[in-house]
Amino acid sequence: MKLPAGQVALVTGAGGGIGRGIALRFARAGAAVAVHFRTAPEPAREVAGLIRESGGRAVVVQGDLTDEDDCRRVVREAAEWGGGLTALVNNAGVQPVRELAGMTAEEWRAVVDTNLTSVFACTQAAAEIMRERDGGSVTHIASIEASAPAPAHAHYCASKAAVVMHARSAALEYGPLGIRVNTVSPGLIDREGLADAWPEGVERWRRAVPLGRLGRPEDIGDACVFLASPMASWLTGHDLVVDGGVSARPTW
Repeated sequence: MKLPAGQVALVTGAGGGIGRGIALRFARAGAAVAVHFRTAPEPAREVAGLIRESGGRAVVVQGDLTDEDDCRRVVREAAEWGGGLTALVNNAGVQPVRELAGMTAEEWRAVVDTNLTSVFACTQAAAEIMRERDGGSVTHIASIEASAPAPAHAHYCASKAAVVMHARSAALEYGPLGIRVNTVSPGLIDREGLADAWPEGVERWRRAVPLGRLGRPEDIGDACVFLASPMASWLTGHDLVVDGGVSARPTW
C-alpha cells in the first residue's frame, strides 16, 4: 500500500519490536517517519538508517513521554522537521508483571503514565497541528488484554482498556476537525528470545490461534498504515484487533 505524497508520521517507541515494524511499514508506504525513543538511541538510529538506506526520510527524536512538556516537544519537533504531521502512532508503552497484592501506587502510576497519559498528551499536541492542515490520523496501540485480562497485568490491562476508550472519545471530539482516532489491539507478537523465555505460553498461543502463528511487528505496521490511509477515511473510533483470530476462540 502506498500513502499519498507528503505524509509525515511520528511513531513513538519506534526503536524496537512493534514500533520498529510500524516505522518501517510507514516508510515503505512512502511516508517520512519521525522515530521516537526514550532511553535507547542506538535501536532508533538503526531504524532511521534502514529507512534512509531504502530511499526514505527519517529523523530520530528523543523524549520522556511521561512528561507532558516532552510530549509536546516531541510532536512539535517531528512536525517542524516534516513540514507538518499527518499521522501519529502512540506505540510507546511498558508491560511489567506484578500481582495486585504487592503492587504499589508508584508502580501503578509508572504504567498508567507511560501507557495512557502519554497517549492523551501526544494526541492533544498532534491535534493542534493537524487541525490547521485539514486533519490527520491518530492510532493508539492498545492490546487484546484491554478486554481479556491476564494475571499480574492489572495495571497494563487497565491502561490499555483506557486507551481504547480515549480513542473513542477523541474520535467523537476531533472528528469535526477531520482528525480520525483509532486503536490497534495486537495479540501475541513474536520477538527475539520469546520462545526461549516463555515456551509454555508460546505453545499455548500456537494451539489456540486459528491462523497458527504468532504475530509479527509488520502485521501491526500494516494495520496502522491502513488506518492512516485514504482507504480508512470513514473509519474512526474503531478498535482494530490484530491477533490471528485468537479472540474468536471460545473460552468454555
